[in-house]
Amino acid sequence: MTPRILLAALCASLVLAPSAVQAQASGSSSTAAPAAFANPRRLAELSAAFPEIDRMMREFAERSRVPGIAYGIVVDGRLAHMGTAGFRELSSRSPVDTSTVFRIASMTKSFTAVAILQLRDAGLLSLDDPAERYVPELATLPYPTRDAPRITIRHLLSHSAGFPEDNPWGDQQLAATDDEMSAMMRGGIPFSTAPGTSYEYSNFGFAILGRIVANVSGMPYPRYITERVLLPLGMTSTVLEASAVPPDRLAHGYRLRDGEWIEEPPLPDGAFGPMGGMLTSISDLGRWAGFMLDAWPARDEAEAGPLRRASVREMQQIARYNGASAVRDTAVATMVLSAGGYGYGLGIRQTCLFRTVVSHSGGLPGFGSLMRWLPEHGVGIVAMGNLTYTGWGGVTERALAILSRTGALAPRVPQPAPVLVQRQEQVSRLVARWDNALADSIAAMNLYLDEPRERRRVAIEALVRDAGGECRPDGPIVAENALRGTWRMRCRDADLGISITLAPTEPARVQFLEVKRLARDERVVPTPVCR
Repeated sequence: MTPRILLAALCASLVLAPSAVQAQASGSSSTAAPAAFANPRRLAELSAAFPEIDRMMREFAERSRVPGIAYGIVVDGRLAHMGTAGFRELSSRSPVDTSTVFRIASMTKSFTAVAILQLRDAGLLSLDDPAERYVPELATLPYPTRDAPRITIRHLLSHSAGFPEDNPWGDQQLAATDDEMSAMMRGGIPFSTAPGTSYEYSNFGFAILGRIVANVSGMPYPRYITERVLLPLGMTSTVLEASAVPPDRLAHGYRLRDGEWIEEPPLPDGAFGPMGGMLTSISDLGRWAGFMLDAWPARDEAEAGPLRRASVREMQQIARYNGASAVRDTAVATMVLSAGGYGYGLGIRQTCLFRTVVSHSGGLPGFGSLMRWLPEHGVGIVAMGNLTYTGWGGVTERALAILSRTGALAPRVPQPAPVLVQRQEQVSRLVARWDNALADSIAAMNLYLDEPRERRRVAIEALVRDAGGECRPDGPIVAENALRGTWRMRCRDADLGISITLAPTEPARVQFLEVKRLARDERVVPTPVCR
């Protein structure tokens, strides 16, 4: 495929005419507006936390003896704040600034994943295609069992190809040539597990994905990434070869040994670059995190590219589960949850505080970096340091905690579909004063099968009577999504909590109805994950 034909295919993948179904849905009473932030002053209130985060970052760098750092806070798709400290080069005492370029190692994987999904969206490959279709060297690979499936592109994207974890080894393969990588594949790759059965982090797998990008596009991987991903996003400081960075902007990498800094030689780019070869500045990395955050929420507005928003969201969904932990933090006497897996070039976790945390770290001799964002909150943090495997995990978690204390780090609020608001009004009338005709008009076909109408009437009337009667809605519905929500009804002596879920029919009728007593001070909010 020529670059011109490829470009036409990629552009076509972004210009998608609405289908008849989409057009019909846009006028449906079951279609809700996108989730939205309730606080119009959220950026100003979040900004109040930036000085405290700056102090914490400087203290972290001094305590951890990181020669130089750069970090940024992304809000609503834009880099809202940047900070730097220390030196990009110790011998000259040259300070880090916002244009300093650091190596970001394995964070490169998300760029490779974007390239693969671009090619998928253009119809040039399928994620379920066998990888050997595009990388012939894999065709003779001995598999661990007779019933093992052939390795697919999806396996490689989600670290489930079965290759062994290879972080220490992979770091030293960046300089390998294409011929040397081909020889490695022809020589065989051992399996630690059968393909498609478990998670095992594989740098080799992402190097193979880079080979797929090159073979399918007909362009060398660095050129493809630059022309089709980086430049469309305005990431002009991002490269795959340290020699391409102006010397007065390049961060030198260091290792601590016996209390002394030792400069690490720069690793050249090669066939393994797609798994960890990229270098970037904090401003460019902020653009990347902003691009990922801007895919949320799903909405109707025009696509800006270079990848469809739906595909960017797909990257940030768990494709391979990789475990959970729940431990008690004795310092604050609370449970700490971490559960999740790997998407495409990105890790996804759930914690007690945040339903979705998307992140990836990067570590190579001389460097350590991290990008972490909260899709539902529209906020992210990016950070880079020039010390081997700079440990950013704890300090970025504390930065999110500082932002949370402002009260402005809140998720978008789901908006109810018009039909859900209509059903709220009808169910409220039904609870206040039962009417069989009204009940029949809003009930889905299963509602009386699950609990007969007469039993429902008796139970609800008893709750209303015990609450003193005179019940009326108090406040808007709290939507969990477009077709499910909860609200309060205030009665004379007590309150009632009403929850409904609508059925997948047009018109959407009530398939689930719960009425229960609420304490006066009990809030109508989603149930917390950890409680």
